[in-house]
Amino acid sequence: MSDPLSHIASALEDRYRVEQELGRGGMATVYLAHDVRHDRKVALKVLLPELAALIGSERFLNEIKVTANLQHPHILPLHDSGDADGHLFYVMPFVEGESLREKLTREKQLGVESAVEITRAVASALHYAHRHGVVHRDIKPENILLHEGQPMVADFGIALAVSQAGGSRLTETGLSVGTPHYMSPEQAMGDRELDARSDVYSLGAMLYEMLAGDPPYTGSTAQAIVAKVITEKAPSLIVVRDTVPTNVAGAVAQALNKLPADRFDTAEEFANALGDAGFAPTRTSEVPADHPLGGARGGLRPSVAAAAVVVATLAGVLLGTRLSTEEVEPPFMVQYELPLPSNTVGMALSPDGSALAYTRSTVNTDTLFLRRANALAAEPLLVLDIIRRPFFSPDGQRVGFSTGAGGIFWTHVGGSPPVLLTDSAVGAAHWGADGYVYFSHRHGSGRMIARIPEQGGPIEHLTEPDSGKLQHRPVLLPDNRTVLYTLTAGRQSATAQAIAGASAVTLIDLETGESRTVTPGFRAVYAAPGYLVYQSGDGVLFSSRFDAGRAEVTETTPIANGVIDWAVSQNGTLMFQYAGSAANQFQGGAGL
Repeated sequence: MSDPLSHIASALEDRYRVEQELGRGGMATVYLAHDVRHDRKVALKVLLPELAALIGSERFLNEIKVTANLQHPHILPLHDSGDADGHLFYVMPFVEGESLREKLTREKQLGVESAVEITRAVASALHYAHRHGVVHRDIKPENILLHEGQPMVADFGIALAVSQAGGSRLTETGLSVGTPHYMSPEQAMGDRELDARSDVYSLGAMLYEMLAGDPPYTGSTAQAIVAKVITEKAPSLIVVRDTVPTNVAGAVAQALNKLPADRFDTAEEFANALGDAGFAPTRTSEVPADHPLGGARGGLRPSVAAAAVVVATLAGVLLGTRLSTEEVEPPFMVQYELPLPSNTVGMALSPDGSALAYTRSTVNTDTLFLRRANALAAEPLLVLDIIRRPFFSPDGQRVGFSTGAGGIFWTHVGGSPPVLLTDSAVGAAHWGADGYVYFSHRHGSGRMIARIPEQGGPIEHLTEPDSGKLQHRPVLLPDNRTVLYTLTAGRQSATAQAIAGASAVTLIDLETGESRTVTPGFRAVYAAPGYLVYQSGDGVLFSSRFDAGRAEVTETTPIANGVIDWAVSQNGTLMFQYAGSAANQFQGGAGL
């Protein structure tokens, strides 16, 4: 079978003489070609085969017609498009010069005047396109070509054509349009109805990189970057580079606001602010309090000194939630870093989000640590052979934990000898506000949900054994009569992935004994004022509005992918831990 270059060259030989491959991107492979009819060099871009198969020739070519009529001094025009023996392609001028990415790779940071000049030119192109109903969706340094010193925006509308033609099938395949470093929060969350303000965000992120040397958000994986885009606030450019004028730093900050309504309405407004020495941004607002990723004052508030001394970190973001019904200022985010080692296993947040409990594991012993919000370092509470799955009492004054032998213990946050509640539990436990500790109790080859008084006493079974199914991770809801738990169709010896994939969030009414399935998933936790946080079988962490009476979830929002551990406080503070790095990292979090 011939190689792709030979196949494409053969299919287009009557129109273009394909000379060499120039590079590969997220949507297409780029070739240098000679336009036979017009005797000129061109850039011939061929969509990736899987993308072409998903979209289909007719739909893509129909959509791309909209962008073919864009004519602006800073927009690279579209010469041609078509289907060459199953290969969807489009043709643009070949620019003698370099891309902005190549310039940044060489120079790292640009002069303020040069960076602003490039941004304003691109903003002019964007404003023109937006007025003609076209949103770029993939503004990044790779798509800005510098010809005779003038920026030209490439692939204008191509991302839109791909997204529109691919429809919902694009998301289902896992393919994405856009680049995580420059995606607006709404694009990162999968919103397909994007407007001009999404491009404004991407342009702001690009200018940030030109001035700071790095994009506003970085990470080891695309998921880590997306999590930061959604939850974190980028450091001010003035802090990163103090020679940046205040109006430029302020304009970038406004362009990078999480909510589209808090950004500039148009790219022209952004450009004008960059050229106005007297510009001052409107007050930056974060995620609204009633949004699944919103919150207000409260939660962990580590000092600047604590964050500054961290080298190897487990990093996170907490959004506190409103602790009273009094009038308060709009929500805000707190970023912090915790100097936790890679051998950290299991974590829990106190009900008010003011303390973090976690276990550090070594070869022979485990140590239970407590990190308070106003402390620069964690304090050890207890050392045992095995300490797993910490959990807090409702008043936050005691920390419970499990051991490898099925025991459930608790100790005071100030330190005390451990108190044994039971030695026959399995997995994670939950301390209810009704004075009971809830856990999964082994019964033959299965498990059923049980509880025991917090001061000790007889075990009470709440569910009947279900042959071949595991009942685990119980959580008592605030009504003190409903218990959430995970029901897994599988064996205890099955792999963790298999157990997760075959699990459903279930609830039981303790007064009627009625049980109902809520949603596929596992490890469900309730957070005020009415959210359910749970994980899917493929590792995605979700939050949903939750109606316990109807056993229904609505407004489901993905928070992060690849999560291996997480904790939620009762006031809505969320912390989660990613896998896939040399040291497991607490990469982000959000208020619920």
